[in-house]
Amino acid sequence: MNIAIIGSGYVGLVTGVCLAHIGHHVICVDNNPQKIKKLKGGQVPIYEPGLQELMRACVKKKRLKFTGSIKEACQQSSVIFLALPTPPKSNGDADLTYIENASREIALNMDSYKLIVEKSTVPAQTGKKIQRTIQLNLPRKFKKGNKILLGFDVASNPEFLKEGSAVHDFMNPDRVVLGVESKKAEKILREIYKPLKTKMVVTNIASSEIIKHASNSFLTTKISFINAVAQICDRVGADVLKVAEGMGLDKRIGRQFLDAGIGYGGSCFPKDVDSFIHLGEKNGYDFALLKEVRRINDWQRRWFVRLIEEKLWNIKDKTIGVWGIAFKPNTDDIRNAAAIEIVRMLQAERARVRLYDPKAMDNARHVLKGVTFCDDPYAATQGCDCLLLLTEWQEFKDVDFIQVHEAMRQAVIFDGRNFLDAEHLRRMGFEYFAIGRGRSV
Repeated sequence: MNIAIIGSGYVGLVTGVCLAHIGHHVICVDNNPQKIKKLKGGQVPIYEPGLQELMRACVKKKRLKFTGSIKEACQQSSVIFLALPTPPKSNGDADLTYIENASREIALNMDSYKLIVEKSTVPAQTGKKIQRTIQLNLPRKFKKGNKILLGFDVASNPEFLKEGSAVHDFMNPDRVVLGVESKKAEKILREIYKPLKTKMVVTNIASSEIIKHASNSFLTTKISFINAVAQICDRVGADVLKVAEGMGLDKRIGRQFLDAGIGYGGSCFPKDVDSFIHLGEKNGYDFALLKEVRRINDWQRRWFVRLIEEKLWNIKDKTIGVWGIAFKPNTDDIRNAAAIEIVRMLQAERARVRLYDPKAMDNARHVLKGVTFCDDPYAATQGCDCLLLLTEWQEFKDVDFIQVHEAMRQAVIFDGRNFLDAEHLRRMGFEYFAIGRGRSV
């Protein structure tokens, strides 16, 4: 099929490349000329394993191209995916300005049937607003009184991509959710995703929109729950890793997302929780459970800094090494990263910070000032009073800890991800503190 992807950010680019890979002809749109220039030159502006190689292969096969023009994309495509930013407003609601503007421009450039598909994470009832915007902005030649003479459909098809494994996730989905209001829209979307040979959940648009918010909010609930359990473990001498293992073997619960640490972050989880809370408020429901999930997540970061202060005595004028600034491994994304907030709290206490991350250093330089950025993990530990592990990159497990011990002023490690081998490090002479591993507080 001929498909347009409006918005070539993280979701849009991965979606466009993967749809081209499974056989469709895709045109990706973005209003950033520099990004389009880079994409046309074969360069991916984000770090995502396997994406650049796959993109170049699709371009070579003439299945994938890039443009800055929505008009061009509309003229060449029968299916148009909206993969645009939906940043949070101050009240927690999603800002749908980009979605509205794109919908208006699609309407002005339509000349035949189009299926417009929400790919961005949006609040329930957004589909209705997209439909109304298109109806209001269609050229007059396609209207006769209240009758619309040009057919189109709106659908919802939420993404479930994890940064760091997005290409794999797209090609091997647990399910594909199709929120549709017509048999024609369902047939088209089934045909698009047929090569993936996976379970398709067909529902109405509002239910599809809710599925994405409910899924992400449930995962954050698991994370905050195990972080709350970790606080109890620390106080009674229990080990949260064993607790999570025992819980996770129950098939009703599962082990995924039961990893205690410094909390969730990224571009999706915090925004989606806020948006779901706001959706409830707009419709007369106080989603108190999710408010507590959010509060626990915020507290976990403050508690971690308090733990550092307790063990070091004072943070002021101390030199602190930091391993990892991305919100998770295998990505350069620092949006809402717990590590960013922790570094800023340390700086507020007038600590000196030395930082290393395998992929997110360039992004971090834009938002962190007064930090010493280092070329490797060893340089980040030089002369430090303690070391913080804030992102669980595999590289950090493989370093020579004898060299790290020699480089540090005080051999103290705070593991914010329960990632390192506690017993091995303690045998080497490190003081090692983790999350929920027994009486850290």
